[in-house]
Amino acid sequence: MLNIILIIVLQLIYVPIYTLRTLFLVKNITVLAAIMGIIETLIYVFGLSLIFNGDKSFTSMIVYSIGFGIGIILGTRLEQKLALGYIIVTVNTPMKNSELVRTLRENGFGVTLYTGEGMDSDRYRMEILTKRNRERELIATVERFETNAFIVSYEPKRFKGGYIFK
Repeated sequence: MLNIILIIVLQLIYVPIYTLRTLFLVKNITVLAAIMGIIETLIYVFGLSLIFNGDKSFTSMIVYSIGFGIGIILGTRLEQKLALGYIIVTVNTPMKNSELVRTLRENGFGVTLYTGEGMDSDRYRMEILTKRNRERELIATVERFETNAFIVSYEPKRFKGGYIFK
């Protein structure tokens, strides 16, 4: 029974580390990814040794698999809480909203405003680069002023120059 508990605990540590290591690699945080990889491998090998050197029971294998699935959920939630990196949020509105632009800038968001041609009228587009952990705050602010805004957010691969707030 102790092995079963140890297997699930190891999986609940191993898989979130595995998830974060992968994300760090994607975001080019290689030193931290390497450190996570060392820890991850130690836990992985130890966990598998419990299964293959222990009683090799079907229960151990099922618990290992269930722990892996739960670990993915935990790792994803942890990554969402950390919200590392930046996003670009593009906001399209039918009318120029100077009050929204001013409020965003007062709250530390850098806003670049563009005018474009829509099918029937001019459209206004705001491009905002911000930290991922401020995305909800940014979208909530936009929605307070522009309930029908078309909002798209995405992660830039890299950027250079410009001015980044907070």
